[in-house]
Amino acid sequence: MFDHYPKWAREFAQKYLGRTINQFILHGNVHDLVPLQRKDNTEFVRLKTFLSDDFFGARDFVIFYDRSSGIYFRDKETQKDFNQAIVGRDSLVGTEYAKNLPKDPVRVFSILEQYLRVRLDNKKSVALIVDYAETIVPMNEAGSSGTEDRNSLVYLSRWAHDPLFLASDFTTVLITENMTDLNRTLIQNPYTTNIRIGIPDESQRYSFIESETQGDDYTTVSAIPANVLARQTAGLNFINIRSILSNAKENKEKITHEKLTETKKELIEAEAYGLLEFVETDFDLDDVAGHTKVKKHLRQAVTALKRGRQDVLPMGYLVCGPVGTGKTFLVTCFASEVGIPMVKLKNFRSQWQGVTEGNLEKILNLLEAMAPVAVMIDEADAYLGDRDSSGDSGVSSRVFSQIASFMSDTSHRGEIIWFLMTARPDLMPVDLKRQGRAEEHLALFHPYTEEERVELFEVMKRKTRIQLTEECVPKIIKDGLKTFSGADMEAALTRAKFRAAAEGKEEVTPEILDAALTDFLPPTYPEEIELQTLSAVIECTSNELLPERYQEMDRGEILDKIEELKFRIE
Repeated sequence: MFDHYPKWAREFAQKYLGRTINQFILHGNVHDLVPLQRKDNTEFVRLKTFLSDDFFGARDFVIFYDRSSGIYFRDKETQKDFNQAIVGRDSLVGTEYAKNLPKDPVRVFSILEQYLRVRLDNKKSVALIVDYAETIVPMNEAGSSGTEDRNSLVYLSRWAHDPLFLASDFTTVLITENMTDLNRTLIQNPYTTNIRIGIPDESQRYSFIESETQGDDYTTVSAIPANVLARQTAGLNFINIRSILSNAKENKEKITHEKLTETKKELIEAEAYGLLEFVETDFDLDDVAGHTKVKKHLRQAVTALKRGRQDVLPMGYLVCGPVGTGKTFLVTCFASEVGIPMVKLKNFRSQWQGVTEGNLEKILNLLEAMAPVAVMIDEADAYLGDRDSSGDSGVSSRVFSQIASFMSDTSHRGEIIWFLMTARPDLMPVDLKRQGRAEEHLALFHPYTEEERVELFEVMKRKTRIQLTEECVPKIIKDGLKTFSGADMEAALTRAKFRAAAEGKEEVTPEILDAALTDFLPPTYPEEIELQTLSAVIECTSNELLPERYQEMDRGEILDKIEELKFRIE
């Protein structure tokens, strides 16, 4: 009966036909088009059009409400009937609502309740669709809700379990993009259920592309075949795809891989309110100095992904090691080889109540739609918080629970790969480091052998684009007379370029290079670096990936040393 509906609408219909619930929250991709299968083709209509004309097409009355527009109606018959009821009400209580209907939710709901009760008593069927529901019953702590919010909540809660409303053919639909923006009392009400509208999958995107280009010479619109275009637009909704196709048609600019990549990046970053950033780099793992075993391990993951063996990949990686070892650079270079997009989570936290959880919900839904995708979180120990966070009305705790739950969803294995980076893995909660979340713990260390030091020098030469008058490896590097991290080396070579420029030279002489390296004094935090190093050793989940000098170390002694260092530092 409902086979022509999208999956979420079939779920909606089945729950409604159970006749035990009459209040539904639609959330997620609510501002997009809805695919509606007909006999010979697929139509794409707005959500409210779909609800009023098709899903509730047989209802006697369909009424809409939002704070900006107030009350409006599906058709003139419904409006005429409502206006007659308002005129009668005005004559009884002395109001003048027939001339100027209110828009604030409390007065609107008061008027609607009287109207609904009369019509339901007369065996009429009614659907009430409330758009932007988060502006009517916003997420608030119980003690901070305003009078209007509380009164609106009472009306909606009462309608959800009122015997007359339940016994009649009546439905309330609340539409919101992020369910976490709604009052939790309403969400947790046993008489209310929620249904998520997802971002279109590949088959739906393909159907839409075919529909939008019907009658056109497809080769003039896109240089990318329709099936490939459908696959490469993962994470975009129908309106986004229509924008791409319309731009190609109107401006006569064929869709190419390069243009699509750039446009998709802009659209998804905009959809995520700028809280997601695509990671792009001109470097690859060959540009990473040292960490030979870790690079080999990551390249094995790349091979598995390209062979379609997502089932063998970890849910996520914890990349740890002392500051300056190139954790972020390593993961960024991995992104250029892996063949799937990598995004970095930006600060989604807000001072406004409920906004943080809403931002995160939006981000996680997008990640699910973009899959396969890799996700980078830098300074993860500070960024993610833990279950016991306090002092912010429980926001940090709820955020932590949202992320932890999402990370542990095994259906995401090989589809959403997490990279959590930190210099202090000991500060991260065990919940995120356990198997089933960030399963593989990779440890990075400063260069130790002559080979590693020379390799770091050569890589940083390429990265800084330093021009030398003659190729040589400075003695201070070769003999390990001074310890340089990757960040230290980059800074020291940049200083050498500065010294050469100050002398009016384009190239750096061996004498200038030696002087810059000798003069360079990196910030010194020996105990902190030792703590970070030992924490990385103890955190690594593969003995084979550890440098030989750490493989035979007694773990009990390491733990004792870590506790001693923490006591002395903290």
